[in-house]
Amino acid sequence: YRRNGFIDTSVEAEQVDGLIEELSVKTPDRSLQVKALSGGNQQKVVVAKMLSRELKLIVLDEPTKGVDVGAKAAICGLIGELAGQGYAILLVSSELPEVLGMSDRIVVMRRGRVTAQLRTAEATQERILHAAMLDDARDGDDGR
Repeated sequence: YRRNGFIDTSVEAEQVDGLIEELSVKTPDRSLQVKALSGGNQQKVVVAKMLSRELKLIVLDEPTKGVDVGAKAAICGLIGELAGQGYAILLVSSELPEVLGMSDRIVVMRRGRVTAQLRTAEATQERILHAAMLDDARDGDDGR
C-alpha cells in the first residue's frame, strides 16, 4: 500500500472492501475493530489478511473452533474455494468430519511422530482414531 514512503489509503481501502465482499464479512464499516465482530467474521478477517499477501501455502489451525454452524459452513466453503484456486492448505483440526470432508491427504500424528498417512478414499474416522491412539504397549506408554 506504500508509494514513496506513504500509505496509499485509497488502494488499501479498495483491497479491504474487495476482501470484505469476497469473504462475505458481516461488518457495518471497514474501520470497525476486528474484536467487535462475531467469531466467524473474525476468522474470515484472518483469512483475508492471508489473502492480501501473495502466499502459496496457508496453514489453518482449528479454523472453525468456537464458531457457530453457519460460520463453520462458510469457513469450510472458503477453504474449499482457496484450494480450488491453487492454494496449498495445511489444515490442523481435531474435528474428524471436517478433516474427512476437506482433505486430499490426511497425516495423523501422536506425540510429534507421524503414525499414519491416508488418502481421503481410504480414510475413515475409525482408521484415523486408531492411528491417533496407537496401542499403548507399542509406543511405551503405560496409560498414566
